[in-house]
Amino acid sequence: MLQPGELQMVEPKRPKPPKHWSDLTVEERKARVIEIGLPGFRADQFSRQWYSRLNDDTSTWTDVPAEMRDTVKNELFPDLMTSVRTLDCDNGTTVKQVWKLFDGALVESVLMRYTNRVTMCISSQAGCGMNCPFCATGQGGLMRNLSTAEIVEQVLDGARKLSRGEITGGEGRVRNIVFMGMGEPMANYKNVIGTIRRLTDPAPAGLGMSARGITVSTVGLVPRIYDLAKEGIPVTL
Repeated sequence: MLQPGELQMVEPKRPKPPKHWSDLTVEERKARVIEIGLPGFRADQFSRQWYSRLNDDTSTWTDVPAEMRDTVKNELFPDLMTSVRTLDCDNGTTVKQVWKLFDGALVESVLMRYTNRVTMCISSQAGCGMNCPFCATGQGGLMRNLSTAEIVEQVLDGARKLSRGEITGGEGRVRNIVFMGMGEPMANYKNVIGTIRRLTDPAPAGLGMSARGITVSTVGLVPRIYDLAKEGIPVTL
């Protein structure tokens, strides 16, 4: 528990989550595919399955040799999150997920379906070190930063549910992202920028979303705001 006025700017030392496809750049993906014994062109196929087809069941990827599918799953697409609670309201058009991460940390994401769009509110940290007096998350302090893949996976889960017609209103797409869940995004700058790039990278490298549909909420970490402006990504602050 943080004391009044106390900030926690340094991430506590904790085990890191397993490296995942969404943590890697296009070049790094190709290198990892070759490293596990497959030709480099498979990287493009894997990205098409993961981001374009939204197929997270590697056992059904018929463009992967059957004897390599377990290796692909374990080495490139390890499970990152487990849903421990789902809450819905507004006749099922608003859905909150509570996720348990590999180390037991809990985070939340929310899918909100409106008439003309779907917005997802996602978390960037487990806990938060900003200690805002009105925020219960901030009172407890920071457990750790989320990896790029852990943040991206929150969006992909919503995208999969929409593509499968599991959200009230039928099939749909995630059009807007708000970094307004748990954590201060600018205090996890590198991984948040990695997330934005995975979400906006053209298919099949990423989800192909418009950066103008992404909002990064911050308490005002000015040096990181300047850094974000230099990235040339037209997100909203």
